[in-house]
Amino acid sequence: MHVSSLGFRTDLALLTASGSIVEDRGTHLVVRSPDNPSYFWGNFILLAQPPVPGGEREVVGAFHTEFPLADHVSIGIDTADLSDDARAAFEAAGMTVDVATVLTASALVAPREVEAEVRALDGDEDWEARARLSQQLYPQTSEEAFMAFARQKNVQERRLVDAGRGQRFGAFVDGSLVSTAGAFVTEDGVARFQSVETHPDHRRQGLAAAVVHAVGQHALDRLLDGAGVRTLVIVADTDGEAIGIYRRLGFADAERQLMLERRSGEWASLDG
Repeated sequence: MHVSSLGFRTDLALLTASGSIVEDRGTHLVVRSPDNPSYFWGNFILLAQPPVPGGEREVVGAFHTEFPLADHVSIGIDTADLSDDARAAFEAAGMTVDVATVLTASALVAPREVEAEVRALDGDEDWEARARLSQQLYPQTSEEAFMAFARQKNVQERRLVDAGRGQRFGAFVDGSLVSTAGAFVTEDGVARFQSVETHPDHRRQGLAAAVVHAVGQHALDRLLDGAGVRTLVIVADTDGEAIGIYRRLGFADAERQLMLERRSGEWASLDG
């Protein structure tokens, strides 16, 4: 199956590079991350096209067939167009429909200076702090379950770092990691951002802009054997606060990315 969406294409490239498995069924892809089964967008199906009218529940059933033990449903569609009737049908099947914005940049605008040390994560202590930061953003979840998920995400990302495909930067205030962003090469000349996270007590201080700029500039200047990448890709909630930060850094809207999901139990209130 050919994937035309830049958002999903870069997603798939990073997933496969970090150990996930992609199975091509012709009309759709099945993406599995066996080491991290609670990772919603590491275990999903990607449709080439929206289902025929009335086929929405069948698609949800297909997910359960592929992932019988999953406590979630995640379905991507390789097009940004979904009719009102199809949206209503998916929502009737218990799915939340999200159309995110994919943005790109070939150069970045420097943000204002911040009172923090901004640098690449280095060593087990930094990466454990990243997992702890992620967990603090979702205090309603079980700490044990979330930390298992977050640490496995770290394992996957560190594979990309070790392979020379990119880096994760953090902003440290008084020695504590309070904001972080990663960017990794997905294909020739392209790098994709991953998981921009800032502690709630340190938001609106310019820290997210600082780490996005730092790791993005690192990709533009130093990745691909020092030649640098040509295009940075980042995905944001269309109605969220972060998209304004990215636009001020020089990112421009490129396309929409269509994602549908249903979360169960304590994971239901996660938004990323």
